[in-house]
Amino acid sequence: MFAPLTPLDWKRRAVKYYPNKIAVIDEEKEFTYLEFGQRVDRLSSALEQAGIGKGDHVAVMLPNTHYMLECFYGICQLGAVMVPLNYRLSASDLEYIIRHSDARMLIVDEEFCAPIEKIIDSLALEQIVIVRVPGHETSLKGIDFETFLEHAPDSAAPPEVEIDENQLLTLNYTSGTTSKPKGVMLTHRGSYLNAANFMYHLGVNHDDVYLHTLPMFHANGWGGVWGITGAGATHVCLRKVDPPLILELFESKKISLLCGAPTVVNMLVNDPKAKEIKIKTNPRMATAGAPPAAALIHKAQDILGLNMIHVYGLTETSPFILYCEWKEEFDSRSADDQAAIKARQGIELAFNGETKVVYQDGEEVAWNGEELGEIITRGNVVMAGYYKDPVTTAAAIKDGWFHTGDLAVTHPDGFIEIRDRSKDLIISGGENISSTEVEGVLYRHPSVLECAVIAVPDEKWGEVPKAIIVLQPNTEVTEEEIIQFCRSNIAHFKAPKAVEFVEALPKTATGKLQKYRLREMYWSGPKRVN
Repeated sequence: MFAPLTPLDWKRRAVKYYPNKIAVIDEEKEFTYLEFGQRVDRLSSALEQAGIGKGDHVAVMLPNTHYMLECFYGICQLGAVMVPLNYRLSASDLEYIIRHSDARMLIVDEEFCAPIEKIIDSLALEQIVIVRVPGHETSLKGIDFETFLEHAPDSAAPPEVEIDENQLLTLNYTSGTTSKPKGVMLTHRGSYLNAANFMYHLGVNHDDVYLHTLPMFHANGWGGVWGITGAGATHVCLRKVDPPLILELFESKKISLLCGAPTVVNMLVNDPKAKEIKIKTNPRMATAGAPPAAALIHKAQDILGLNMIHVYGLTETSPFILYCEWKEEFDSRSADDQAAIKARQGIELAFNGETKVVYQDGEEVAWNGEELGEIITRGNVVMAGYYKDPVTTAAAIKDGWFHTGDLAVTHPDGFIEIRDRSKDLIISGGENISSTEVEGVLYRHPSVLECAVIAVPDEKWGEVPKAIIVLQPNTEVTEEEIIQFCRSNIAHFKAPKAVEFVEALPKTATGKLQKYRLREMYWSGPKRVN
């Protein structure tokens, strides 16, 4: 007998077996799995009554709240497609995405209505549902979320819809750093297997308490949206990243698992409260989004007692494709060696397919930790394609392999380690310089809080590395001291030729550094071609 793979089935299972278990904690609100399931089913009924059915697209612009979590299940169990929106985007980008995605309805948090107010007249939305937020008001004409649910017909079960595992579950838009955002088509099957990877490789169990630090709009929150429900564990919502609050939640809610970009890890270890608390749950924290420095992983484990798990993926791959598997043989290594291992992206996951590093001609690189190539992947979790964009899809998926654009080496044990994005690689006088390698050295300097290394133009060498640094509070260091520190730890030609100190670095909503914005400050005229 064939049964379609869909993460929606895990909500049914959780309600069946854990009806009285706390499913969701959102500030002062708590819902059991039975209560959560009832709200989700009522949302589905309300949406169906509003004319939303199988194949329809519904845009959702909400922070990490129980409403957002309910939308994933309530929309998708109708066979409709959820379009999660990044509420930090500009009005013009949001206009493009809503129109391009063919969304018929918008569910929006009242705090983030301002950009929608600017573009509402150009949108063809049939209805707007607004989650009211105390202290905020909007001029948008829409129905209150709770009122929308109240108007739904009474029903003990959600509408029955036949799901094809290869149909779209969500349509996630990339950030569009160099062009218009691209709609990544993620299916029920791919998202199910990604969440299965999340559960297995992060060791998710029924008693886990998971903190949603990663925005749920970002590739389904890296599997947590589905996987935590799959295990019958508890979701803890976090409206925005607030390091002191996160540290307090470790204690008050007994957080045992979370995910976050390296910049979030950095914020936590550098918060004054970090050295004052004693976290007793030994939380696992998965980090991804940019290659983390080994020094940062060391700090997270030493200061906060976090068990760091490095994972890697892209929106186009649902997103998991690699994780840094820990082996008992590593336990005898020094703390520095262990952190260096955990800084690697790692090996293939159990339910994906195949991932490898190849030269431009497609041949796999030698497993020596030295030969640089591009990470490519194929298998269950790769997107169905870019929405309404067959040309870009064909450029990204060649001969069945998705090309990530990330440059990496493969170590003798098969562990893959990213050295740079292809567009971030610095080519100085014919020598390749990994910006992430230089950043890893900079993070070992006691005065460095955050840093980014980029290529800047140079008449002699074509381009050279420049370090842009945010200093620790109440510290001072000179440009020359930073350069000499790097020269004493890596080859001289890799050391920054210039250093700039800034108050903050540009980041995405998930905390990933936006190096392209830094490069734009120094490159004018013809662009580099990597």
